[in-house]
Amino acid sequence: MLRVTKLTDYASVVMTVLAARPGVVLSATELAEASGLEPPTVSKLLKPLAQAGLVEGLRGVRGGYRLTRPSAEISLIEIVEAMEGPLAITECSQELSQCGIAHQCGVRSNWRMINDVIADALRGVTLAQMLHPLPHAERRRIDVSVVP
Repeated sequence: MLRVTKLTDYASVVMTVLAARPGVVLSATELAEASGLEPPTVSKLLKPLAQAGLVEGLRGVRGGYRLTRPSAEISLIEIVEAMEGPLAITECSQELSQCGIAHQCGVRSNWRMINDVIADALRGVTLAQMLHPLPHAERRRIDVSVVP
């Protein structure tokens, strides 16, 4: 089964808490309470999110965290890559593949195409959109048909 890690999932939850309160500075404890996560988990998430430039930490009595940009300007792929590194569905879909059979592999180009489709789908969803669950009637499938 292909899935993002729990920490990446939790990072998207923390980011939506911040997105729902634009410009507001929230402490790690407040973020934990609002997200339903444990404070140590939230603290663990904030470090890579800050390193990626998605959140900024402010020190002092009223310190905490806030988004560095409007939520409509932050794509889901940025959150995923902040937590997991560059998107690579398989070893061979990375630019610098360490796969021993990449030079003779007949499926590498297909995996790279699939990787690109997933990356494009994640790029197409903003943090602002994640704030609003889609009604069932609006849920859609992404057309991934590709003509060789």
